Amino acid sequence: MKSLLNTARLTLLAGSLALGTSAHADTAANNNLLISAVAWKQTAAEYKALYYQAYNLARMQLDRALAGQKSGDKPLAVITDIDDTILNASNYWGYLINNGQDFFDDAVWDRWVPRNQFTAMPGAVDFFNYAKSRGVEVFYVSSRDQGDKTFDYALGNLKSLGFPYADAEHVTILRESSNKEPKQNEIAQHYNVVVMLGDNLNDFRRKYYVKNVDERTRLMEEDRELFGSKFIIMPNPTDGHWIRAIFGDSEPPATDANRAKFREAASKSAWQP
Repeated sequence: MKSLLNTARLTLLAGSLALGTSAHADTAANNNLLISAVAWKQTAAEYKALYYQAYNLARMQLDRALAGQKSGDKPLAVITDIDDTILNASNYWGYLINNGQDFFDDAVWDRWVPRNQFTAMPGAVDFFNYAKSRGVEVFYVSSRDQGDKTFDYALGNLKSLGFPYADAEHVTILRESSNKEPKQNEIAQHYNVVVMLGDNLNDFRRKYYVKNVDERTRLMEEDRELFGSKFIIMPNPTDGHWIRAIFGDSEPPATDANRAKFREAASKSAWQP
């Protein structure tokens, strides 16, 4: 009888622990810091509209440059980032939400990229094909590292969605650095770069690559007249160097301390009645 009672107690204890673990998991899932940002990227018409707006602006700048093109001028070109600028990774972010992860996960990303489940951002394919139809070349400059096949994966991502100029001459994938400026400067030696497109300030100039929120904002303000003309930026509330400015790391570990730091950043300005 005593043995049966002990067994029952252990069973109840195990059940209680299981319920506690489940409740903790549910709470963690509901408090996932990515949920709002990913929900917006997945569902908001406003998110998609911002891409159409960006590519409409890019086309206006392209048409203006074409109208002013003179014999003997450098040929025109566009430089673009890839991820979150022309390629949509909503499928990846949905996986993170379903698995309770609240920061970018590089290991998951490296497994996901080869699966080629990207979709094109609204307006992207149409704009780049329009550029090609007008004789304007497109150069893709991105920072990725999925090992020896990194370039092949990126090329496959672009080709599968019908992006023009998806070839070794026009696609540059940086595996060792996120500094795109040397390649951008090299392109600018031979072409008149009409617009540059990206979801990260570092897609335009390396000077923005700093680890201080206020300094990054100050540097951006110096170039405010370039946004919407030379620089066209896309919305990205989930990842990027704005995260680095908060944490000192673009891919911070998912610790309670970092979650607290994120919440502190969200209340940088807060009403205090």
